[in-house]
Amino acid sequence: MTSPIRYTILPARPEAHLYRVTCSVTEPDSAGQRFALPAWNPGSYMIREFARHVVSIRAESRGRAVAIEKLDKHTWRSQPVAGPLAVSCEVYAWDLSVRGAHLDTRHAFFNGACVFLRVLGQEAAPCELEIVRPGGARYRNWRVATAMARKAAKPYGFGAYVAADYDELIDHPVELGEFTLASFRAGGVPHDIVITGRHAADTRRLQRDLRRLCEHHIRFFGKPAPMKRYVFLVTAVGEGYGGLEHRASTALLCSREDLPREGMIEVSERYRTFLGLVSHEYFHTWNVKRIKPAAFAPYDLDRENYTTLLWAFEGITSYYDDLALVRCGLIEKKDYLELIGRSITTHLRTPGRARQSLAESSFDAWIKYYRQDENSPNAGVSYYVKGSLVALCIDLLVRSKTRGRKSLDDVMRALWRRHGLTGAGLEEDGIERLAEEATGVKLEHYLDDWLRSTRELPLKALLATQGIEMELRPAESAQDKGGRPARSKNAAGLAMLGIRARAQGDDTAVTHVLEGGAAQEAGIAAGDVVVAVDGLRPGQAGLDAALAKRRAGESVRIHAFRRDELMSFEARLKRADADTCVLTESAGARRKLLERWLRPRRG
Repeated sequence: MTSPIRYTILPARPEAHLYRVTCSVTEPDSAGQRFALPAWNPGSYMIREFARHVVSIRAESRGRAVAIEKLDKHTWRSQPVAGPLAVSCEVYAWDLSVRGAHLDTRHAFFNGACVFLRVLGQEAAPCELEIVRPGGARYRNWRVATAMARKAAKPYGFGAYVAADYDELIDHPVELGEFTLASFRAGGVPHDIVITGRHAADTRRLQRDLRRLCEHHIRFFGKPAPMKRYVFLVTAVGEGYGGLEHRASTALLCSREDLPREGMIEVSERYRTFLGLVSHEYFHTWNVKRIKPAAFAPYDLDRENYTTLLWAFEGITSYYDDLALVRCGLIEKKDYLELIGRSITTHLRTPGRARQSLAESSFDAWIKYYRQDENSPNAGVSYYVKGSLVALCIDLLVRSKTRGRKSLDDVMRALWRRHGLTGAGLEEDGIERLAEEATGVKLEHYLDDWLRSTRELPLKALLATQGIEMELRPAESAQDKGGRPARSKNAAGLAMLGIRARAQGDDTAVTHVLEGGAAQEAGIAAGDVVVAVDGLRPGQAGLDAALAKRRAGESVRIHAFRRDELMSFEARLKRADADTCVLTESAGARRKLLERWLRPRRG
């Protein structure tokens, strides 16, 4: 029987944000055991170099120091020893995100990829983890939240936990501290909601709504659910948004205002955003944690794992996250149409859609999507946003071609049976072949256009097949996200500068200059701080107000600081593009088709 790899983690100095992590190997490599820390975290496709947070490292065997040398950016090798070997390191943790590790005197959170050394050659060995309470009276009420299986630890307690191998060890994030805990069962599976941070959430509302949502997803793919227990690890902050999926849990970052409060009856726009995030990460339990590209089976944690399929795993998930909300009755049909309208608006306001295909966007995630800069909107397209719209197009096309008998739902269930239940990785053309097999619709020509070219998607025509009318109008302001009818009849005359910006005191800092806009032609650049328009400071009302009475074709004199230099630009304003989408239900004949789409049969 293979000896387990034993890990111990202690929040040794919360005030200094330092964990002490020990990895003990009973049977180290006789030539010198090598250890490595992952370069990235599955689900977040960017090389993050977690080894940079290792402050110190040492090794010992039977109480005697053992030399350990660094071989490359994240790999170490110990001196050969005859007996057991223990390697201890201090890890700095001040990344308050879903993908990192964080530690202070209020709480602790970590993803295993950030803190646990991989014993090279023994990745398949079982792992045991001892989670140790930090010393001191202030930590006496801390508890442990994780989906990792307990060995000797009591529920929510410090102590021993176990994982089948290293891959599972790093796929169970851990939260330590004083947190709010609520529980429910869905599909026969116990679920925990753990909320860290100050909040005033209505936990009974969360229990009720998340139960409904989780049961919907479980029914969609079919019982039994693929996990024995599930944990939502929620960190509530002033402003934040993010999620990272795991096999039996998810880490979520949200604004405390996104959580429902006592007495709130309606689903507010902010709570709707939170529910969409929960839905997205929970759907990943099937789509990417178990149905996964061949490039991820297994993960290579040392380098990029390239695939053109992220559009399917993130985009299709982004399609179903909001669709699930309307299907299970958490939001109304009009809310769902607004959300699709906003996605279309976001896509149409991305000039880079004419330069990068969806397959290219997926492949380049490692160097582009997670490394956004001031030119990103002009150079690329989001595999989340466009991927969700391609999923919409596939679904509506199949429904139209089969008169509603088949849909993308059938494709997802076929993927689950063939790849999720078996663990077989999905080949790069696998989803296209399986989609045709599951639906009987020949999709190759359409997918060539939608995935491998930059041609516009036929959204208007396909939405019309389900009785949805699509209207495009100009934006009314920089805050107009689309999805709703115009409030003013004068929006068609709105003049635009062609920038994205943020307030900086009474001034406006330019974050992006959009391709072909008035600002780009005038020479304005990202980073410029606009201080005057025609000699007047925009003030707290902002740049929108300063341009509100202008019309397309007018010239304005703009003064801005570039670094410490005052610059002057003359910009000829342009008419706002009709890139703001509004969807409405058409009357009459297609109501049954729409209902079949939004209230489908159960899996």
